[in-house]
Amino acid sequence: MIPKGIYGITTSEYGFNHIESAKILLDAGIRIIQYREKNGSGRKMYDCSLEIKKMCEDYGALLIINDRVDIALAVDADGVHVGQKDLPADITRKIIGKKIMGVSVSSVDQASKAVKDGADYLGAGAIFSTNTKNDSEFLGIENLKKIIRTFNIPIIAIGGIKLEDVKILKEAGVHGIAVISAIFASGNPVAEAKKFVEEWES
Repeated sequence: MIPKGIYGITTSEYGFNHIESAKILLDAGIRIIQYREKNGSGRKMYDCSLEIKKMCEDYGALLIINDRVDIALAVDADGVHVGQKDLPADITRKIIGKKIMGVSVSSVDQASKAVKDGADYLGAGAIFSTNTKNDSEFLGIENLKKIIRTFNIPIIAIGGIKLEDVKILKEAGVHGIAVISAIFASGNPVAEAKKFVEEWES
């Protein structure tokens, strides 16, 4: 249900809007896209999600909405991804039914609860040091491996991941890798996204 490989997350932080960043990821061959907007109005998020959903359908990709269960249902997205400070995963599962649910985790205990609550996949991290996560949200490679060994659902690694990390993470057994800054903060995000896809497939 969850495509293996690079897990694309849209952003508007590096000179692109969400629709542009989604197209960059889709053009690179990425087949699961998370629309991640923290500050937009409900209407703006709805309109943007609807546009990205159409693009995902054209490319044969899945659309996951970050945080906003209402937006995911409104546009009939494939699923929703919730963090530890969002609507609880067990409540989210009741609302979305059989849609895909991903849950962000930064510890084995959080992973255990997320699986119990019905997560279809886990976004595990931060794996490496990153400006967007504080120390309490730092997971590291060894704890990532423990989660992979313990829980039999797809694990998506996220947090500070660079191109040279793809091999070690794939060897560790991750189902996929989520990347934002390494792609969009590069000089050529189109080429960089393709490099990540090619590195995973190699």
